[in-house]
Amino acid sequence: MNIFNPFSNNTILANTSVLLARFGLSAIFILAGLNKVQYFEGNAQYMASAGLPSELLPLVIAFELVGGLLILSGLLSRVTALVFAGFSIVSAVLFHANLADQIQFIMFFKNIAIAGGFLMLAAHGAGQWSIDQVLSNNKNIPK
Repeated sequence: MNIFNPFSNNTILANTSVLLARFGLSAIFILAGLNKVQYFEGNAQYMASAGLPSELLPLVIAFELVGGLLILSGLLSRVTALVFAGFSIVSAVLFHANLADQIQFIMFFKNIAIAGGFLMLAAHGAGQWSIDQVLSNNKNIPK
């Protein structure tokens, strides 16, 4: 094993890492979407307190759930990851910009870190264990 790149000759380790990364990135949004469904009124009020129309909440819920499932499955992962990166940055600015508050400071940079993970996913793709890869492989099969 190469100490500087443990993934260089270990495709199982590399594929497992990408799958776990997709799982982690998708889980936070799937769970957030489910939370917004369960506590709809409270989340609508929170959005309104940030100056956003609460009517956007169903769209946010759909985006988090559908987008999270797309990332998890590895379908349309590069485009979805780019959109999630932007969403994470916008959410950080709109909801966590009070950096004087320690909790908001942590939440702001958590969102920035998540955006970084999504940008890495957008740049490198969903990996071998993804629907994107299956679809890519099927394009090369003669009909």
